[in-house]
Amino acid sequence: MNRMTQVPPAERGLDPQRLGRLRDWMQSYVDARKFAGSSLLIARGGDEVFFHAAGLRDREAGLPFERDTLARIYSMTKPVTTVALMMLMERGLFHLDAPVSEFIPAFAEMTALIPGAERIDQVEAAPAPTLHQLLTHTSGLSYPFNPGVLARAMEAEDLIFRADQGPLAAMADRVAALPLAFQPGSRWEYSVGIDIIGRVVEIVSGMTLARFFEAHILGPLGMSETGFSVPGAALERFAALYTPLAGDAMALNAARSGAESLRLVDAPEGSPFLAADMFSGGGGLVGTIDDYMRFAEMLRRRGRHGKERLLAPATVDFMMRNHLPGDIASMGPQSFAEQPMEGMGFGLGGAVVLDTGRARTPGSVGDFSWGGMASTFFWIDPVQDLSVVFFTQLSPSSAYPARAELKALVQAALVG
Repeated sequence: MNRMTQVPPAERGLDPQRLGRLRDWMQSYVDARKFAGSSLLIARGGDEVFFHAAGLRDREAGLPFERDTLARIYSMTKPVTTVALMMLMERGLFHLDAPVSEFIPAFAEMTALIPGAERIDQVEAAPAPTLHQLLTHTSGLSYPFNPGVLARAMEAEDLIFRADQGPLAAMADRVAALPLAFQPGSRWEYSVGIDIIGRVVEIVSGMTLARFFEAHILGPLGMSETGFSVPGAALERFAALYTPLAGDAMALNAARSGAESLRLVDAPEGSPFLAADMFSGGGGLVGTIDDYMRFAEMLRRRGRHGKERLLAPATVDFMMRNHLPGDIASMGPQSFAEQPMEGMGFGLGGAVVLDTGRARTPGSVGDFSWGGMASTFFWIDPVQDLSVVFFTQLSPSSAYPARAELKALVQAALVG
């Protein structure tokens, strides 16, 4: 695999001694049995300045977490799906204020829960969410792991877009059959909205989401080891998934109550990701850390990768701006988010730092980031010319404050 050029960190303004703290931090998570293993890749100015891996990708088999380990990136799929929609938008095929019902008729006659509803049948009429509302989690959709009436109904019907729940069209229609949690545009709630966007990509392009990704994003970027299914030849490099919870590993709001801090919940053999039939634009991809860095670097380079241009610079700038009236916290969220809510806005497919003080983490205004349910995380810092990708496999991502700690450690190593 072609990797980016490795450059001594001091040549790119990073303190090698302070970078050593990252190795210690990663090992401390392994020693404390918080993560089975992890890997971290940092680039500045388009050059690799740091890579380290610690611990195991599969504790039961005793296999190390390595650079070519395949991991479930879950919600880090969302920015990829967003790029897919932006590519189609650039062709003038729709505008973002279009209601989703123009593409998926099942959304034509929508209702929303009335304020304070205690039952799923306490509803009022509502417009169909727009594409923009789906992209920004202001659509009124939800997730089964959120609190609330709609989330409980989604949990009862298992509306989670799991790898073995295909096809996408049928699941989108099932989501549309339930009421919205609130009137579109009135609140922010983390949701399956970008899964619905994935279905819109299929309808507009006439291709499956898997095929569109391969033809227009993964292929051009050289992300040869990323997809909705683990290639057979890569099975031995596929990581196991763990949880510290006694119950459902996707229970974002649950307390850490398991007696075993690294309970195996998805072994490589027999995982639904071996042969996915659901192409989840909200959480379905698996891949390697180098592959995802290619995607992150394309965004940092404002749509360009080598001689390939996926998006215009203005489109990437548009994605990475705040699309909310204020920060996420100002929109009364009740759901768990994988990022801070205060001082953080939301762009298209990821969060945007508005105020580092209110977000309580060092960084730059304009940082664009998102993470996944298995505690993976990435961010792009346009001010510092920085791209960072972190892989591990522990669900839920709310288990430990790893992301804030990691960001502080990386920022502390930037000295020039």
